[in-house]
Amino acid sequence: MRNKVFALIVVLVLASMVLASCATPTPATVEVVKTVVVEKEGQTVVITATPEAAKPEPAATPVLRVNLGTFPDVIDPQKSSFVNEIAHLKLIYEGLTRLDENLQTVPGAAEKWEYNADATNLTFTLRKDLKYSDGSLLNAARFQYSIMRNINPETLGEYASITDEIVGAAEWREGTGTAEGVGLHAKDTAGNICDGDYENPDCLILDIQLKNPAPYFHTVMSLWVTFPAKQELIEEGGDIWWLSSKYHIGNGPFVVKTLEPFVRSYYTPNPNYWRGVAKYDIEFRYITEGAVAFEAYKNNEFDVVGLGAEDLSTVQSDPELSKQANIYPGSCTFAFYMNKNKPPFDDPKVREAFSYGTNREAWVTDILKGLGSPTLTWIPKGFPGYDETEDRWAYDLEKAKATIAESTYGSFEALPEITLTFSGTARNKARFEWLANQWTTNLGVKIKLDPVEPTAYTALTKSLETLPQVFYLGWCADYPDPQNWLSVYWMTTSSFAQRYAYSNPEMDALMQEADKTLDPQKRAELYMKAQKLLVGDAAVIMMVNNVNSYLMKPWIKGAKLTPMDAGWPGDIDPLSITIEK
Repeated sequence: MRNKVFALIVVLVLASMVLASCATPTPATVEVVKTVVVEKEGQTVVITATPEAAKPEPAATPVLRVNLGTFPDVIDPQKSSFVNEIAHLKLIYEGLTRLDENLQTVPGAAEKWEYNADATNLTFTLRKDLKYSDGSLLNAARFQYSIMRNINPETLGEYASITDEIVGAAEWREGTGTAEGVGLHAKDTAGNICDGDYENPDCLILDIQLKNPAPYFHTVMSLWVTFPAKQELIEEGGDIWWLSSKYHIGNGPFVVKTLEPFVRSYYTPNPNYWRGVAKYDIEFRYITEGAVAFEAYKNNEFDVVGLGAEDLSTVQSDPELSKQANIYPGSCTFAFYMNKNKPPFDDPKVREAFSYGTNREAWVTDILKGLGSPTLTWIPKGFPGYDETEDRWAYDLEKAKATIAESTYGSFEALPEITLTFSGTARNKARFEWLANQWTTNLGVKIKLDPVEPTAYTALTKSLETLPQVFYLGWCADYPDPQNWLSVYWMTTSSFAQRYAYSNPEMDALMQEADKTLDPQKRAELYMKAQKLLVGDAAVIMMVNNVNSYLMKPWIKGAKLTPMDAGWPGDIDPLSITIEK
């Protein structure tokens, strides 16, 4: 049985905090204690981690100061899944491939890759003399370990199913196969297997056997689940190894020097990064209240913050701030999720009625102030598989009432009280109070608001056992392919679909056919058909496609903005950025 890990997070403020005008974003002194309760086969182990001592910042080095909002639930390459978690990992590590500013897949740690004729075998050749940030050797065996760790039923995480196209991977992950049956091996330049040989400089080949044609799979190898964290450091650090910079020896553009949970993390350039050395340090802070972060930005305490809808009019009317606003297309779909594993949302008619009864246009206008666009589809406009003809579940109160009448409850008034759980910031409270009022006024539904601590909120949504009744969440593209939108997320075998107890065998068959189809047009048509089934199931209340919106100081130069920016603008290529004060 897989280990179950539950985190109880306690923050103790030891010094007074003065917030006269929200100019001071954090207390002068904090002590953070993270207690992790690990249940293993009837045993309970309690582990406590204290933060590392803050290290002085090198005065001579420019520092990019970014508010990332929520501190990550986990910073483990094989267990992370949320944007703020990925933002940290992309600084510390790099995959075999990476995405450039045009969202094209280009070489990363691997200098080249090659498919066989039918795209069932993929071979990577690593660069010679690759090094970790500490100067130690990085070879193909390190990548083989990381990908196997992602599949291993003892250590698998949220994205475990994304490597199911590897021969034997799904079977091992599901407990019906073994590690020996997985078609993934490191080899030296002479063709000899070198799995586990971390000291062999000639171990430069990673050979991947695929069970079906998968011409997109080289892009999957850009994802964080492949990032080569060191086996010996993970094992030495134990269940919460990722909380200490000591164990994060990576191959990415930066080195993490300080991790203070909920307060700050600090990064310096990796002197051994193969593409060159960055010209600045990075500091992440974790202020969850948007109003506080905005004031701190105006006081020049940050170089980059997210631009909230609540601040949009202020920014647009200010001659200087308006020049610092960066608003550009995103690649996320946000939706209200309904726990269909329990009443009343186990009744599809109830889900359909709520979808009819939710005003997406008003949400975008009144709440997001135009920072987004309403959607009735999962795949956003601009991606292959987008269906511009989809109009099911558009806001219609008469249809909502007619549909609930067909349910086992017969009316909205007969429904039990509905609990709406959300990340408990002040701004979110106002947003979800608005929605609760809409549902109560228009539908006659009784709504209980359930605000929770932001980090705890993400943790709740990662398990069917703790899944809230109704909650708001988004999916952002990991790579620009409809396979990532549908198969990765909604396939019955996916950890995400299992998290929400979603399964549609007919949709599975369409996605499986699309995944192995080489013709781009036919693939898009198959994914579109699959999406029609997803929409028809009213699996979620599709709400909005996002736009990225950030404030960035004028002295930050060279940031390459893309729809797939993970937490801050320009993170697709940190080396392109300079700070010119």
